[in-house]
Amino acid sequence: MKSLIRKCPRCHAYTMEEKCPKCGSDTYIAVPPRYSPVDRFRKYRIEELRGEIDGENSGDQI
Repeated sequence: MKSLIRKCPRCHAYTMEEKCPKCGSDTYIAVPPRYSPVDRFRKYRIEELRGEIDGENSGDQI
């Protein structure tokens, strides 16, 4: 099973345990969001999507 880092909501400490070793409260999994607003390849995906919608095949052009 994959272990994920956990965060304590009370003292904001990071741990791998289900209970915080500092304050004893329950922790939650601190997983980053899947979507990032800083997307370096967004421009290319939009261009490819527009090419497919317009019926163009932009991948074959040199």
